[in-house]
Amino acid sequence: MNIGPRELDLVIDIAEQGGRLVRRMQREGLTQIQGKSNDIDIVTEADLANERFIRQALAEHFPEVDFWGEESNQPPESELYWIVDPIDGTNNFAHRMLFFTVSIAVMHEGEPIVGVIFEPATDSMYTAVKGADAQLDGRRITASEEAIDKFASVGLESHFEGGAPGWACELMTRTRFRNLGTTALQLAYVAKGSMVATIANTPKLWDIAAGVVINEAAGSRITNWQGEKIFPVDLDGYDGHKYQVVVANTKVHPEVITLLNR
Repeated sequence: MNIGPRELDLVIDIAEQGGRLVRRMQREGLTQIQGKSNDIDIVTEADLANERFIRQALAEHFPEVDFWGEESNQPPESELYWIVDPIDGTNNFAHRMLFFTVSIAVMHEGEPIVGVIFEPATDSMYTAVKGADAQLDGRRITASEEAIDKFASVGLESHFEGGAPGWACELMTRTRFRNLGTTALQLAYVAKGSMVATIANTPKLWDIAAGVVINEAAGSRITNWQGEKIFPVDLDGYDGHKYQVVVANTKVHPEVITLLNR
């Protein structure tokens, strides 16, 4: 699959249309919870509607590429496929908060090679193609060179069984920690230098794929909590399990890994 400027523009347009669809549904009060996909994730009518829209739009322009969406629960049959989260931050969306995104990525042989994250509330579009620049609304972005200190923002999750661990408490006291309720947006914020790091405990592949491409292009480091590479992933061995992910600027990443493994 060759992703040039024209192809990327098509994906951007689909993400924008999808984002505006769910934002309109939120304004109209169509935020009812349809059910739970697991112990921490909920599903709304808008998740399902937007995934249908994105799937149909991508198939029209890229019929040769397989599709895997968060709500479809049907793994692709090829090594080249879209991986889509129609609303990352569904809990925010359902409670009429504005922190949510549409996340679209292309996976090839177990690695994300294209990433698009759209934030409808601010009309912000984060994009990258493997080997090229990371961009926000068409302008180049890079990860920060800021250290961990009282002025730095670090993204943390809110899903800690048994209470917040010691490393999280230390980061809470040393930084201006944040939890936006959407992993994709927190990854985008690391890529543009707004956060020095984000540490995620429960994301799945569709939550991180687009953000990984964008952060690689922005100069961030992406590993698991042991400092090991996450990609390529074995599609045959992926059952929808959660990842432990650290995305950070190069100055902060080693310190975060040390904290996590004390």
